[in-house]
Amino acid sequence: MYIGVDCGTQSTKVVLVDGADGRIVGEASRPHALDQGDNGRREQRVESWTDAFRGALDEALAQAGVNGRAVRAIGISGQQHGMVALDAAGVAVHPAKLWNDTETAAWNADLIERLGGEAGCLDKLGLVLQTGYTASKVAWLRETHPEAYARIATLLLPHDYLNFWLTGERVAEAGDASGTGYFDTRTRQWRHDVFATIAPELDPAQVLPRLIDSREAAGTVRPELARELGLGEDVLVASGGGDNMMGAIGTGNIVPGRVTISLGTSGTIAVHSPEPVVPDSAMVANFCASHAGWLPLICTMNVTSATTTIRELVGLDIAGFNRAVESAEPGAGGVTLLPFFSGERVPALPQAHASLHGLTSLNTRPANLCRAAVESATFGLRYGLELLGPLADQATQVRLVGGGAKSAVWRQIVADVLDVEVVCPVVTEAAAFGGAIQARWCDRRDADIDLAALCQAWVALDETTLTRPRPEVVARYHTLYRHYRETLAAQYAIAD
Repeated sequence: MYIGVDCGTQSTKVVLVDGADGRIVGEASRPHALDQGDNGRREQRVESWTDAFRGALDEALAQAGVNGRAVRAIGISGQQHGMVALDAAGVAVHPAKLWNDTETAAWNADLIERLGGEAGCLDKLGLVLQTGYTASKVAWLRETHPEAYARIATLLLPHDYLNFWLTGERVAEAGDASGTGYFDTRTRQWRHDVFATIAPELDPAQVLPRLIDSREAAGTVRPELARELGLGEDVLVASGGGDNMMGAIGTGNIVPGRVTISLGTSGTIAVHSPEPVVPDSAMVANFCASHAGWLPLICTMNVTSATTTIRELVGLDIAGFNRAVESAEPGAGGVTLLPFFSGERVPALPQAHASLHGLTSLNTRPANLCRAAVESATFGLRYGLELLGPLADQATQVRLVGGGAKSAVWRQIVADVLDVEVVCPVVTEAAAFGGAIQARWCDRRDADIDLAALCQAWVALDETTLTRPRPEVVARYHTLYRHYRETLAAQYAIAD
């Protein structure tokens, strides 16, 4: 048996996978509390992740009726960019600052300038720093909490922290490390000179984790923790990776021509590239993949987080919300939402706020508000997809994951707005499943297995979700998307 774990923004999910055929035989999740403020602060206690892991693991094992001693390996997926700063005893000196924290926007702008602007960032890192990356969080902690900063002995990402908790090893791999802002995504090495600009008092050779290959195990579960969790001896912990990298593996997006889009709290678009990408836009992240090659990525910050805000505003459950969306016409009766409830990364508007446009006494109806929320989140994804240029143009099918992908009406809107066929994998918890696949790939104790063959065998598509664009609606959405872009340009004075 193999365990896949996804430590996300809202919860930690655990899947238990049969190593013989890739079937999920048990799965469970536990929620996290999020500490947030109007200034863009988004933080979590690391203990909430480990507590959630324990509870979800117990339930998944019980659901499957499997003894934990049957587990061979664990693969961890984690929300990217989070800053986990630990002291010499391995205790967090400050709550983990998350990917969607925009409190550090000013520090990010300052770092970009000190690194030589966008051109300097591209030269040193292969990408341009974004608010939300780990770098500005470290700079923020240095200035605002110097006493905590002075106690830093180790800097980890969320998935690295769970690997550390499980094994006691301080390691990282290229995929997740790509989003720190002090890692060269082309050479797959830490940039000590960039780190010195961010945190001059800290020694990167001591503070930054050891880099390992994606197929290299982080270690084995500590014996005392294995006993506590009901696991056997010598349970491997795979290298793991960021949720986008693990989601790519979990959807079979490990060869050129595949596109994975996640309709989660945030929205992500990932395509595989065998070579590093020199982006035309600073908003394209030239991340490494967590298997081989690269995973150019676009991230928008307001997807199900935005639709949930509107759904709760109008007092609907999820089923009622989907019915409302379906009952409204494309274009939501003229209502346009700029859904930046948490600022935005693509386009780069970290301090933006959400706003409704085109409201009248006739169209201000719950159904139109709901439709506008889904359409605006999808328009944001189209905005990002267009930035990927040829890498996205060659795709004939999008593999759709995340909570929003469960909605048939949202799948149809995605197909119509993007003018491409969409389908969901059978396993919708793609990041956790990707963790389990990677764990099996890293476990070479009885057989050396090819990752592509493993994905081919284990990643199945749910043909009942196959959704094709409707030409007449596609044409209408071209016009509506243009109106969305014009509204965006007018509101924030950015190029249309």
